[in-house]
Amino acid sequence: MTPRPEPMEAGDRLRWPALAAAVAGASAVLLGALGAHALRIELPARMLEVWETAVRFQFWHALALAVCAVSARRSHALQLSALFFALGILLFCGSLYALALGAPRVVGVVTPLGGLALVAGWIALGVSLYRRPPS
Repeated sequence: MTPRPEPMEAGDRLRWPALAAAVAGASAVLLGALGAHALRIELPARMLEVWETAVRFQFWHALALAVCAVSARRSHALQLSALFFALGILLFCGSLYALALGAPRVVGVVTPLGGLALVAGWIALGVSLYRRPPS
């Protein structure tokens, strides 16, 4: 008979990714609605596409942060994953939002750094899940 895992204590979970996931998810809904309604009239089609890309990436990575938040155990890789996802949302999505709203093109140099942070988040999450002992 396999031993049952001990109940998870609240301190074992990463708490800040839960808050970050909630903020990122809720703001993605609001920003998506803003783009679909108010900005649709104001922005050129190409910039509206940039806005929609930012919203889409923000949604997916809000979900990734939620995965980090509900993970059954803390690990260094999981903490790094959540940090990279949050940083990626800020840099990647934030720079795309700014560019869509007319920020100088130089803001675009931040976008690939945010993309690299998102990739690093997925790699760290994969490491965390791979190292997780079987239930």
